[in-house]
Amino acid sequence: MPSALEDELFPSTPGKFKIERGHGMNRQFHRCFASTSTMFLWALFLIALTASYLSFQSFVDSGSRYFSASWGGIQWEKQVRNSAQIHRSGGMSVLVTGAAGFVGTHVSLALKRRGDGVVGIDNFNSYYDPSLKKARRSLLKSHGVFIVEGDINDNRLLDKLFDTVAFTHVMHLAAQAGVRYAMENPHSYVHSNIAGLVTLLEVCKTANPQPSIVWASSSSVYGLNDNVPFSESDRTDQPASLYAATKKAGEEITHTYNHIYGLSVTGLRFFTVYGPWGRPDMAYFSFTRNILQGKPITIYRGKNRVDLARDFTYIDDIVKGCLGSLDTSGKSTGSGGKKRGPAPYRIFNLGNTSPVTVPTLVSILERHLKMKAKKNFVDMPGNGDVPFTHANISLARREFGYKPTTDLQTGLKKFVRWYLSYYGYNHGKPVN
Repeated sequence: MPSALEDELFPSTPGKFKIERGHGMNRQFHRCFASTSTMFLWALFLIALTASYLSFQSFVDSGSRYFSASWGGIQWEKQVRNSAQIHRSGGMSVLVTGAAGFVGTHVSLALKRRGDGVVGIDNFNSYYDPSLKKARRSLLKSHGVFIVEGDINDNRLLDKLFDTVAFTHVMHLAAQAGVRYAMENPHSYVHSNIAGLVTLLEVCKTANPQPSIVWASSSSVYGLNDNVPFSESDRTDQPASLYAATKKAGEEITHTYNHIYGLSVTGLRFFTVYGPWGRPDMAYFSFTRNILQGKPITIYRGKNRVDLARDFTYIDDIVKGCLGSLDTSGKSTGSGGKKRGPAPYRIFNLGNTSPVTVPTLVSILERHLKMKAKKNFVDMPGNGDVPFTHANISLARREFGYKPTTDLQTGLKKFVRWYLSYYGYNHGKPVN
């Protein structure tokens, strides 16, 4: 009878080969065992070779990323430090995220002009024409503001920036903007507005010293709220868009970091910001472009054909609110990632508190452009937009003297003048 060992090592199918007893069986066993051992050693060799290759490839990829990165090195650190230098008594050193964006550019310029240190970071994404962002970067460079090209989700880059400069404040303006685009690319909002915010907060909580943080929330958080005007104490648990939901999530997340780690946090709910160097996806910007090109514009209406209204706020007034928030932000109280005491947590509306209907906006543009618009009136689709916004700004006025001074007529005149100059128009016609 064959042994159990023989049953395991050799096939039992009849007619394959004859099992010899005694020495023949031992020779067959040793030959097979030697063959199996050799195969095992070859397998180990191949596994080791594969692992070595993957490790080497990982090293090469890491090295490639390191050497191709647009940041790091002695010259880069020198540029960062020079840009962060403070040139006034009692000044601050501010990291501005989204510095090549609309609001980021204006805030960075205002800080630099009054003698504060400013370092920007921006990923120059293609949500709208990156050439406009690069033009803003050139403008900032001419005023001594250095912008690092990078993403706020890159914690290595953020760590390096905080190792290079002891920032006293962070002005966090980087975000995926736009209500309607969220229906096309929802993941970009989570990536920038939630994941990016958390990455930044994680770096700030362990920084020494911890910076005070002022960041851009949005009036969109009021969602379906119908109390007028919108006050900071109104409910914000009914967002009408994913964009609004990510901004509301940001308010909850920043509150958590304030509570656990002692970060000083101020959230600013911007109301429809407009002005020179603005965003091309905004209605006033696209209306201007289409009117000049003789193309029709689409004007949305709400239920029962009611005109939509917005609390349009000129960029200079927003900048004053941002600087006032930075100046009164108070100190963070944590150290080494541990809270040492309570720190300020604030939220403010920054608006103009004078809503204007969209048709009125168009009429003002027609007057400044000296051209009539081809208007198509369309019912507002269910894309996350709300019928009106109206800011109560009493809290910001009381806390740091916020007082908007630019009406829509004046602000649009300044925007049109910039637009015609930037895009090379002369008497309403493009200059070749």
